[in-house]
Amino acid sequence: MIVAFLVAVGAYILGGIPMGLIVARSAAGVDIREHGSGNIGTTNVLRVIGARWAVVVFILDALKGVLPVLAGGHLGLAPRQLAFAGLLAVAGHNWSPFLRFRGGKGVATSLGVLLAVSPPTAAAVAGAWGLAVLATGYASLGSMVGLSLSGPASVLFSGSRDYLWLGILLFAMTVFQHRANIDRLIHGRELAILRKKRPGGQDTTR
Repeated sequence: MIVAFLVAVGAYILGGIPMGLIVARSAAGVDIREHGSGNIGTTNVLRVIGARWAVVVFILDALKGVLPVLAGGHLGLAPRQLAFAGLLAVAGHNWSPFLRFRGGKGVATSLGVLLAVSPPTAAAVAGAWGLAVLATGYASLGSMVGLSLSGPASVLFSGSRDYLWLGILLFAMTVFQHRANIDRLIHGRELAILRKKRPGGQDTTR
């Protein structure tokens, strides 16, 4: 129990490290929160300082989900404990203790968690995300479509009910964090992934 608790706490703290903010400051000397949409995630990094650094942020955010789960597995934690650690890593990203409990949308970190527990599930989610983005141009919609598969795909590829609930909760957190995007999608105001922020507009896709 102590090991599981320490892994869970470590997952939350690691998840809370704002990689987008750190990378943007280091690479371009900018506070990403003061540019573009004001968000710290991959999409805003892409728009503000370019694709190369967006890829770096995506990988680092994904690793925040991968590492706690792999560490927990190495320490012999059960699937339910690994799932809980993964959820806390995403919660740390979404509600970072280093940013007054604000943060990102958790998509890359969720993908990292899924990659650690079930690589085929992560591949299915990433594939669905890519197809949805190619079809619509919206990163937010792609994220929700992709994560909607996380629960069913987890059962199909891992056979674990613990990972079923992990997938369902990851999808629920994704939808919750994208609620403003959903409103803009409904009203036709959401920005496509490569479009710049419109005057007076706001894009909170991450």
